[in-house]
Amino acid sequence: QVQLVESGGGLVQAGGSLRLSCAASGRTFSSYVMGWFRQAPGKEREFVAAVSGSGALTTSVKGRFTISRDNAKNTVYLQMNSLKPEDTAVYYCATLAAWGSRVGDYWGQGTQVTVSS
Repeated sequence: QVQLVESGGGLVQAGGSLRLSCAASGRTFSSYVMGWFRQAPGKEREFVAAVSGSGALTTSVKGRFTISRDNAKNTVYLQMNSLKPEDTAVYYCATLAAWGSRVGDYWGQGTQVTVSS
């Protein structure tokens, strides 16, 4: 069982930045592929980024969002720069079954990000 707790969301103006954090419980955090997803009002949840235990990265929001992790702190981060109103969503972190998977096994409760124009 893994518990995930996101933080760092809030209200920001377009062009601003936020860094989301996701703290995980458990002793095997470094073995998990971790991902960030988001769900905007009226839309399906979508994949944002993932990082493997060894540090391999992938993101669907290239050039603006960067995922990273600190295995010593059991934490994964999502640095979001040059935010746009269309980035407004609830952001969730999740453990993924494997590298390349887009299906979450364990989920956090989500953190709201609102970007004003």
